[in-house]
This record gives sequence, structure tokens and C-alpha cells, in this order.
Amino acid sequence: MAEELPAVSDHAADAAGPETPETAEEEPIKQRKNGLYPGVSDELAENMKSGWADTELRDLEPIAQAAETAARRAALSARFPGERLVIPAGNLKTRSNDTEYAFRASVEYAYLTGNQTEDGVLVLEPTADGHKETIYLLPRSDRENGEFWLSGQGELWVGRRHSLTEAEQLYGIPASDVRELADKLREATGPVRVVRGYDAGIEAALTDKVTAERDEELRVFLSEARLVKDDFEIGELQKAVDSTVRGFEDVVRVLDKAEATSERYIEGTFFLRARVEGNDVGYGTIAAAGPHACTLHWVRNDGPVRSGELLLLDAGVETHTYYTADVTRTLPINGRFSEIQKKIYDAVYDAQEAGIAAVRPGAKYRDFHDAAQRVLAERLVEWGLVEGPVERVLELGLQRRWTLHGTGHMLGMDVHDCAAARVESYVDGTLEPGMVLTVEPGLYFQADDLTVPEEYRGIGVRIEDDILVTEDGNRNLSDGLPRRSDEVEAWMASLKG
Repeated sequence: MAEELPAVSDHAADAAGPETPETAEEEPIKQRKNGLYPGVSDELAENMKSGWADTELRDLEPIAQAAETAARRAALSARFPGERLVIPAGNLKTRSNDTEYAFRASVEYAYLTGNQTEDGVLVLEPTADGHKETIYLLPRSDRENGEFWLSGQGELWVGRRHSLTEAEQLYGIPASDVRELADKLREATGPVRVVRGYDAGIEAALTDKVTAERDEELRVFLSEARLVKDDFEIGELQKAVDSTVRGFEDVVRVLDKAEATSERYIEGTFFLRARVEGNDVGYGTIAAAGPHACTLHWVRNDGPVRSGELLLLDAGVETHTYYTADVTRTLPINGRFSEIQKKIYDAVYDAQEAGIAAVRPGAKYRDFHDAAQRVLAERLVEWGLVEGPVERVLELGLQRRWTLHGTGHMLGMDVHDCAAARVESYVDGTLEPGMVLTVEPGLYFQADDLTVPEEYRGIGVRIEDDILVTEDGNRNLSDGLPRRSDEVEAWMASLKG
């Protein structure tokens, strides 16, 4: 990684709020403390200003979801008439010293604009008949003051940004320089709401104009707006799932290499598919072999992969528009379930079948969870691991020692989507066509659990699929991966053979 950058650290500017063009001229670009060049000569600075071709992109087509994002903004405008609404994308976050984490725009901002660049802010200013929309962005980096080659975020270092004119063509929203926004917001009058937690500078400019309660109402509305997916979103989720299916196939083909190394080989194999076909993984991949499968969010992925044990792989590709799959399969590493593994696996499969069957429009959201938990409780009683009757077990939640988690969640731009929605709209709500949720029952017998026979200990099984609620029932978006134990074995044999 090149390091001879005589450049400014943008993080100091972030902490102080957005930089204006005036302050940019007053403050020279800072030098790296241990850079090999002591400075920039006047001659070099002048030379770097000229001799560059015109690279403005013209006649750009709007992004694929432009109509959908416009409809979402219209719904937002209708919900909060007469109020200024501020939705930031967020800023870069430092990983260490002068390196940053890969940027991912806030879901609220990306959902409403389709834009994914750091420091962006969507502002809806109230008018007599709705709102005036403006997307505030960083313009292309300045060639007059040398920013484009001297700043750590200049385009010769991190790549070209779209011009404001280009952004208007892509997103269908008038664009302005975000460096001017903080001053505008400080002068704003009337009611204002902001989505908090993404841009400290923007929040500071609004500190005397907003309340936590009103801002939370905005966040809740934007979360609930995503409960029912439009056709574009469903298509993106299907793309994410299809790539995820191919990622699982990739993993099965290299299980022998994982046995020779560690769970990291599995994680890396799936990540390659995610980066080639999508934006990233939608969440930290869980590549849990053997007893690690009993740790629900095992993301260290540094353990051994042993023949004869199970691999619980919970992974999802995220598309370039931020929609993620969330799929889990529990696979016999050597391709064949042992008798006890199959017994536990089949119980989880039966529970998932019951859960999926309960997903339909008009059903209560909780129904699929209750259906799956009942099957698992019945098996635990049948196996003598907990004293019945089943109704008692469910009433007291005794099955939770081994089932642990809820049976699913909403899915979308977040792996646990719509998390800020009201309880009455989400977990106590009713399923509608267009909702997408996971159904993922599991059984986990910890390696140190002395309440179960030794042969159960260290076995963890989860099966997870992404389910779309349709007009007449449901559709399993991830049915490209087999689920039944005999089909899993045949599928693995076909990939290895």
C-alpha cells in the first residue's frame, strides 16, 4: 500500500463537522508526519492543475431502482408534511491510524436514494405541497487546491467520485455540495427530524432543533416502510440467494482443503463468491465445524474441520444494492450423516417444514416460530431429554436450553431487517404478501451439557431458508439448496464426484 502521501487526514475534519469551501482554502493540506516528501513546490503544484482531459460523464441512465426510490421518498414526504427531514449516509470510520473500514451507507439513506457514497445526506425541505428534495454529496475532488492528488480521499488515491451533475442524472434528485449543508441546517427554521447515529457533524448542526422522540419516529417509519418489499427488492433478494447457493456449492467442493487447514478456508471460499458476484457478505460468515456449531454466532472461524463431524455454514451474499441473503445448511463434512447426526438433523428439518408451512398472508408473524418450536419440543420429550407434556415444556420455555434462538426474522437490506419497527407491526403483526423472512430452527447440544447423553454433545444443527410471503402462501427463495438429509448427501456426492 503506497504511503508517500503528503496529505491531510480527513478524520479531523469529520470530527469538526463538514468542511466548507472557505475553510478548505484557509487551511493548507496537511503533510504526513513521516512522509518522504517534505512538501510541494509551487512549480509542482501549478503543474498538477493543468493538462487533464475532460472526464465528465454525459447522458447517464438513471439507476435501476430510481422509480422505486422516488416512490419511497414520496411516502416519506406524505408521512411528515411540513417538516424538514435529514437522512445521512454516514462517514468513513477509522480502522487503524490512517486506514478506514470499507464504507457502507446507512440503510435508510440507501433505501431512499440508491446512492452509497460516504458523507452524503438526503434533505427533504417542506413546501406548500410536499417537500423539495436535495441530495448533498461531495463533488469531484478539487484540482485547483490539489485535493485530488494530495488528500487521502482525493480521487488519485481512492478513485473518482461522480460530479454533482452526474449524480442528478443517476439518482433523479437535485444535487448540491455537502460541505455547505451544515451551515444551512444551522440556519433552518421550523420542525426538523434527523436519522441519528451516522453523521456527528450533521447532528451537531441540528442539536438545538431536534428531539430524540421525534427522530425515533422517523427511524421507526423508515424501518416499517421496508417490511413489505417491492418487486425490485424481491428481485435483488433472489439474486443474493442465487449467488449464495453457488457459494455453498463452492464450499462443498473444497471441504478436503478445509480439512487440511481450518474453518478459515470455508470462510474465504464463500467470501470469494460474495465479492465476485456481489458487494460483500451480508454479515460475518459463520463457518462452524464440530462443536463450534453450538456457538450461535461463531465468526472466529479458526477451528479445525474434521471428517465425521458436522459443518454449520450460515452465510449470505450481499448484492451491489445492499440486499442480503441469509441461508444456513448443516453438512456432514465427509458427506454422510452418522445415525445420531441424522436423528438430530431430521428433527430440525421437520421443525422447519412446520415453520415454512405456517408462512402465509393473514397468519400471525409468530405462527411459524410457534409451529417449529412445537416440533422441537415434541422431539425433546420423545428422546427423554425433558419431561413432558409438550404443552408444559412450551409454556415454561424448557426447550430453549437446546433451541436457544427465535425461529426467524425479517430480511432485506439488513440481515435482521426492519429492527426498529414497532412490536405491533413486526413480531406481533400479521404477514402480508411481499414480506421476506427467514425460517431457521435449530438444536444445539453443548459439548459440556451433562443433561444429555454423551453422543448428543457437541452436535449443533440449524437449517435456514429465505421465505417470501406470496398472495396464496409462500415461496422459498433458497430452494436451490437441498434440505432433506438424503438429498443433502446426494447433492454433496454430486459436487465432490
